[in-house]
Amino acid sequence: MTWEQGAIILILLGMLILFAWGKPRYDIVALMGLLAVALLALVPFEQVFAGFGHGAVVTVAAVLVVSRALVNSGVIDSLERWISRAGKNPVWQLVIITPLVALCSAFINNVGALAIFMPITLRMAAKSGTSPSLLLMPLAFASLLGGLTTLIGTPPNIIIATFRAEQAVEPFRMFDFLPVGGPIALAGLLFLIILGWRLIPVRRARSDEDDMFELSEYITEVVVPPESSLVGKRVFELEKMEGVDVTVVNLIRNDQGFPALHPNHRLKGGDSLVVRADADDLEELLKNSDLELAGQAEEHRQLLAGSEEVSLVEAVIMPGSSLVGRTAGGLRLRARYGINLLAVARQGSRMRSRLSRVRLREGDVLLLQGDDDMVANVLGDWKCLPLASRGLRLAKPRRLLLVGAIFLAAIGLTSLGVVPVQLALTSAAVTMVLTGFISAREAYESIDWSVIVLLGAMIPVSEALQHTGTAKLMAGGLLRLAGQLDAWIMITVFLVATMLLSDIINNAAATLLMAPVAMSVAQGMGVSFDPFLMAVAVGASCAFLTPIGHQSNTLVMGPGGYRFGDYWPVGLPLEIIIVLVAVPVLVWVWPL
Repeated sequence: MTWEQGAIILILLGMLILFAWGKPRYDIVALMGLLAVALLALVPFEQVFAGFGHGAVVTVAAVLVVSRALVNSGVIDSLERWISRAGKNPVWQLVIITPLVALCSAFINNVGALAIFMPITLRMAAKSGTSPSLLLMPLAFASLLGGLTTLIGTPPNIIIATFRAEQAVEPFRMFDFLPVGGPIALAGLLFLIILGWRLIPVRRARSDEDDMFELSEYITEVVVPPESSLVGKRVFELEKMEGVDVTVVNLIRNDQGFPALHPNHRLKGGDSLVVRADADDLEELLKNSDLELAGQAEEHRQLLAGSEEVSLVEAVIMPGSSLVGRTAGGLRLRARYGINLLAVARQGSRMRSRLSRVRLREGDVLLLQGDDDMVANVLGDWKCLPLASRGLRLAKPRRLLLVGAIFLAAIGLTSLGVVPVQLALTSAAVTMVLTGFISAREAYESIDWSVIVLLGAMIPVSEALQHTGTAKLMAGGLLRLAGQLDAWIMITVFLVATMLLSDIINNAAATLLMAPVAMSVAQGMGVSFDPFLMAVAVGASCAFLTPIGHQSNTLVMGPGGYRFGDYWPVGLPLEIIIVLVAVPVLVWVWPL
């Protein structure tokens, strides 16, 4: 082993540890790795930033812009009218929604497809009295399964296609992934519809059509005014107020907290109470008591009393939102936008800190109050998905035929090999901007720049893995361990290993790390590398064991009321089914 090979191995190990830890963010970790290989001269200086102009990066950016334009076309309203026919049976509801989200995610970004269907699914659950938890996890998993079927369905497929092209072989085309991804997606959807949803814990559901979902873990902060009738009363008397169900989880007095609060603790004027309640109970608490929302004047609190000019909106923070990492108090929503942040809900943790100090995360659910138009505008700017609202509309004017024609023309050109996929989709994105389906500002906002930075930084790191001979070194070690094992067993190893890796790190990063090693193993065995590359692509897109494995899983965690451990009881059998289906199909479709 040369010093260059040892250095790149240490860099990759450090990156994997940081990816799994989640701090710093994955795009920053990728940049750190890129700088490390550059400073050690493991890649030529003139190629350090070449990854940002790579075809895979351009394609991913174009897909995100086109996805946003398709959403803007009015597809939500059109789909909602059709999906409403699903009835009240969870099986029939899943029969309708999971194939649709899978079909959409084959052509647009996975998270974008999920964002289209999640509000519709929550509305359908509310009308039928079905627990949203039974529908949202299958919806998220279906968005990942659909991405397996086309070149643009998910970033790992785009990356794998570029690896093949770099070997002086014709790149994978638009539907080359379908013969393998189609049977896998079909088997996965059948499992989710027939059995998978039954393995999901049932969370509380409501039949009230005004509420898309219910979370019992909303956290907010209220203040006891000096003249309040609650002064001198005990904590348990507040919690036992007629008509409300609230829990006091912390009391702050003179900047000192009392998280282990005794029920007999007496309240004083000026006390701040961190309380946990659902949206309805919070509203009733503020209506029927003289408590005030922390940091808000009395006239703002009275808006909750039913003014026709304002509404309550529940919204989930999407991946890439500008709110991620910021504190609730630092947003100054009342001063900037005339909007009140009433509460925050987060699954998987018990928040006890003051609302103003809560640092927001992806998947958090916000309870907002304000003017409909203003709320609609700021949610778009923040990349938040409205889930429960009064009259909030997502769709723009319907010009589905024109936008569909532009998109299908791009798909047709790249499928026939007339133009490369990055050129076809970039042309489609520019055309959609020029025709008004998406503004230039929306186009830039729709691009997940953290993913772009991740790809641009990881591509040179992956190339260093090959150029230093480290990929061949690792492949040689695997071949010595495997001995005389058949090629299909090694394909299974790469499929499972990539699956497990993508459950803890970004799927694009997992692909860039595993693909060069898989190619070297195939070349060392003297067999075609196509089934090995396809195995990596499938494994990278099948992160079903954790809520952090993919953004779609994170996005449904709050609205579905899921805990971290709710994913693997469904995800593990699903991944086993995928392995059993994928390996024979891979070997048959892409012969060794």
